[in-house]
Formats: sequence, C-alpha cells, structure tokens
Amino acid sequence: MKLIIQIPCYNEEETLPTTIQSIPRQIQGIDKIEILIVNDGSNDATAHVAKELGVNYIVNFPKNLGLAHAFDAGLKNCVKQGADIVVNLDADNQYCADDIPRLIRPILDGKADIVIGARPIENIKHFSLLKKILQKLGSFVMKRISGADVSDAPSGFRAFSRHAAMRINIFDNYTYTMESIIQAQRKGLSIVSIPVRVNEGDLRPSRLIKNNFQYIFRSAKTMIRFFIIYHPFRFFATLATMFFLLGFLIGLRFLYFYFLGDGAGHIQSVILCGLLITAGFQTGLLAIIADLMGINRKLIEDVQIKIQNVASEVGKR
Repeated sequence: MKLIIQIPCYNEEETLPTTIQSIPRQIQGIDKIEILIVNDGSNDATAHVAKELGVNYIVNFPKNLGLAHAFDAGLKNCVKQGADIVVNLDADNQYCADDIPRLIRPILDGKADIVIGARPIENIKHFSLLKKILQKLGSFVMKRISGADVSDAPSGFRAFSRHAAMRINIFDNYTYTMESIIQAQRKGLSIVSIPVRVNEGDLRPSRLIKNNFQYIFRSAKTMIRFFIIYHPFRFFATLATMFFLLGFLIGLRFLYFYFLGDGAGHIQSVILCGLLITAGFQTGLLAIIADLMGINRKLIEDVQIKIQNVASEVGKR
C-alpha cells in the first residue's frame, strides 16, 4: 500500500522544511510513504529547498496558476506514480501531520473514498470571530448544496483513495475545496469527516483569502457556478419555469381586461407575455442542451480514468 503526500507550494521556502519534517515516516497499514511537491510558479527557492529535503517528486509550473490547478495536478501525478492513497497537506504547517494516520484510516478500512479533516474552528486562536463565522457558514451552505455531511468544507487536509483521486477533476481557478466535495457527492464517492488538530500559531497569512469580503464574494460566485455546472438541467429548467409562469400570469391579466372590454389598453401585456414565454422556451432548450453536455462530460471522464489506469500499468512495468 503506497501513500503519497502532496503539498501545493507557492513561495514556501521558509515553511516547507517544518511541514515536511513533521510528516510521519511510518504508518501502520502503509508499505511506502512518499512526498510530492507542486511548485506553483514560486519565485523563491521552494524547489531547491524541496530537493534538499529529499522529496520524491517535484511538479514545476512555469508560472503561478493558483491553488486549484496545483491541487489537481498533484492528484493526477500521484495517481501516475502509483499512489493507493493521496493526502493533501498545506505547506504552511497549519495542520498537525501526526493526524495523517487517523485521516487515512477510514480509507484503509474501506469505509470511505474521501476523508476531510475537520479543524476545531472555535478553538483556533488566530482566526478572527468573523472568519470563524464565515467558515461555519461556508460549511453549512456547502452541506445544503452538495448534500454531503461535511463539518469543515474549506479544510485542505484531505485523504483520497486511488479510486476517488482518479475521478476528481477540478475546473475552478480559485479553490478546489468546495468543487471536490460536490463532484464526489455527484459521483457516488463516500465522504467522511474526522476531527483533526492544528498547529499553534499562524506561520503566514493566507494567500487565498486577501480579505473577508473578497472571500464572501468569490465563494458565493464559485458556489453559483458549481450549481450551474453540476446541476445544469435543474438550473435552466427552473429559469424556464419562472419565465413561462410569469408570461402565463401576464397573459391571464390581459385576458381579464380583454373580456371586460378594455383589451386595447393592455396590448403591451401581450407583447411582454410573448417575450417571456419565448424566453422560457429558449431557456428550456438550454436545459436540455446543458444536460446532454453533462452526460458527455461524464463519458469523457470515464475515458480519462481508463487512460490513467493504462498509464499507471505501463509505469509499473
């Protein structure tokens, strides 16, 4: 059983040594532990430090592409290197690496495909009250959207079985945390949360969240986008129904005045009724097209999985 711990990095030369040194080298049920670094276009000595620390694999981006791209590339490369389990660990040493054995245990026991480490949000001293509220709110909204019972949706401390890692494809440019949960739920992957510890102190400010208002805006935009991507038929069908219903009601209003002998004064209602019903019809067509595109995406993902399996088998030989 091979475990690869992937660490997305962007200018982490100062924090990376502490993070890597804290990783356990022996875990019950695991035969081999390796480390993969995704150097996301760092302009410091991150890659050099990683080599000196003896990491097994380094994936280099020529420029900074963002955390979501780094995470996705890490998953794909871990699968390519034959990982049976992948653990994603942040480079800022926020999470207690001693909890890795507990994090992967549900996967080893066959009880989960994905395990998300739930931080003790209320007890993290360097989190402001507003940030704690936003973290809780984000998890609540994500639970409602995805249907997954996840208590800390923004947590980056996660473990993936090989089966799950091959089926996650990140499209968002901002963050992978929410999208991976929605994808997993849609694809029938089992997700569980377990409590994990965090290290004392805040080694560096978050590079993903510049300020709380930006976080709220981008998270809301991301969730709406995910809903359209992963529930396209429901989204466009709902819009189409609203247009049809509104057009129908306006049409009834015109008929009411028409039978009272006042129809000539409400011709604009007929025009608006026609426009809304036409918009509803066109949006309904979009719902069908979007649903067909979603089916096509699933077929492409199945082909991708088969290609990854073949590549992995060739690599072993």
